[in-house]
Amino acid sequence: MSWFVSTLQAYPEIAIFLALGIGYWIGGKSFKGFSLGAVTSTLLVAIVIGILGVKISANVKAVFFLMFLFAVGYGVGPQFVRGIAKDGLPQALFAVIMALLSLGAAILAATLAGYDLGSAAGLFAGSQTISASMGLATDAINRLGRSPEETQALLNGMPIAYAVTYIFGTVGSAIILAQLGPKLLRIDLPAACKEYEQMLGAGRITDGAPQWHDFELRAYSVAPQSPFIGRTVGEIEAGTREGVRAFVERIRRDGKIIDADRNTVIEAGDAVAIGGKRDQLIARLGPSGREIEDAELLDIKTEGVDIYISSKTVDGKRLEELARWPGARGVFLKAIRRGPTETPIPVLPKTQLYRGDVITVVGRTQDINAAAKELGYVDRPTNVTDVAFVALAITVGAMIGAIVLEVGGIPLTVSTAGGALIAGIVFGWFRAVHPTFGRIPEPALWFMNSVGLNVFIAVVGISAGPGFVAGLQKLGISLFLWGIFATALPLILGMFIAKYVFRFHPALLLGICAGSRTTTAALGMVCEAAKSQVPGLGYTVTYAVGNTLLTIWGMFVIMILS
Repeated sequence: MSWFVSTLQAYPEIAIFLALGIGYWIGGKSFKGFSLGAVTSTLLVAIVIGILGVKISANVKAVFFLMFLFAVGYGVGPQFVRGIAKDGLPQALFAVIMALLSLGAAILAATLAGYDLGSAAGLFAGSQTISASMGLATDAINRLGRSPEETQALLNGMPIAYAVTYIFGTVGSAIILAQLGPKLLRIDLPAACKEYEQMLGAGRITDGAPQWHDFELRAYSVAPQSPFIGRTVGEIEAGTREGVRAFVERIRRDGKIIDADRNTVIEAGDAVAIGGKRDQLIARLGPSGREIEDAELLDIKTEGVDIYISSKTVDGKRLEELARWPGARGVFLKAIRRGPTETPIPVLPKTQLYRGDVITVVGRTQDINAAAKELGYVDRPTNVTDVAFVALAITVGAMIGAIVLEVGGIPLTVSTAGGALIAGIVFGWFRAVHPTFGRIPEPALWFMNSVGLNVFIAVVGISAGPGFVAGLQKLGISLFLWGIFATALPLILGMFIAKYVFRFHPALLLGICAGSRTTTAALGMVCEAAKSQVPGLGYTVTYAVGNTLLTIWGMFVIMILS
């Protein structure tokens, strides 16, 4: 044991990986649906390691925290800008109010309890489940100009308060929104979601498909007296009833196979391959004596790909409008994902697409490529990250954030961490508009988000280890109770404000509240209680705004209380 401890003390970099390894392992376990998560588990393990006397340079956490904050901003950028500038404005405004309530509740609790600045920042971060705020709070404490001993004491108190209040911050938020919320607001959540789905066109035939194999090809011979002879493919396809989408993909004519387009004219003796959703083909064509078996004709190369929406023309358009676009010919929509949390969005006729959305489609390769030109670009899997873009963007943001302005003798700055976050938002939005550079594959973005934050948390925990036990003895059970107060008060007030002031639709209301508090666990429980993905429609804009403000509030807690 003594060799183990001395090795960690001599090589502190090993301690970081040890904290990450055990933290992620414990965080991945769950008991009756509850899990500590990687962040809290890593923090607790790091504190135990820190008690052994391991010391790590603060520069390590600064590097990884900049990487993490840039990734956060990059992920929320498109939704943040859209929420501020367009039809998400009421939701964005509500997220600002919820963020102010969260800040006020934490400051009130810390003031009434008489906590120091570090404990107050940790109470805010844990009760509002916003780990990233501790980074900006750390910067703010370091700029107070206090003695090294006093500064370290404040920094040591932060992870203690965070660890104690985080558990109810996570579990309590989910319970309040998913179980208590509908009762307090007298909402029949499943019925409200069904009503909203009807508003979006549920019950009509749509492009939504639960499985890939819902797209099917069938071959038919054209009857000698068919009314389709002499008509173009475009005319025939336009004649299908509303909501039904079927396309003539290929034609066998005189023994040769040709690819059909809208201008191709059907001739007597043709055999045609018709593609569409299986249920629609059966409803429209049914069993037919004209159906034939032609393996070569039906041997059409199809694929399922993701398309990143970046077109300004498409932004805000409904699916029922886009289905009639010439560029949508032969393309069938399977799924829509929105925002950094990849929130699933219901695929219904009146569902709107926005820049930054990722849609999954299936169809012929040439049809998908044609659709992608109008929608954005095909987001085919790649493992290459534009590292030059990432590094220079973080540099620019951090350099701007490092600028300090003196106003009335008070130094004001967003700090290098805040600058990295803002740079991520700006460049993330810019990539949504011009997706020709700045590529960060999803696994790489996850690494920057998750590992970047947890290395920071590990260093914080290791540094705070020596004073953790004494701090916990000093604050005791009262800290946990004040955490409940700081978690519950803004959520309960926010739900009533959302219903009676903003008058959000009941189906979206709880998702909007969950997004404003950036609690994905609560959204999952709300969707489960609703038996619908509709609450997710209110999550993305508010998540983007709330995540940004709650992170910055870590600095404001210190500024206000100091």
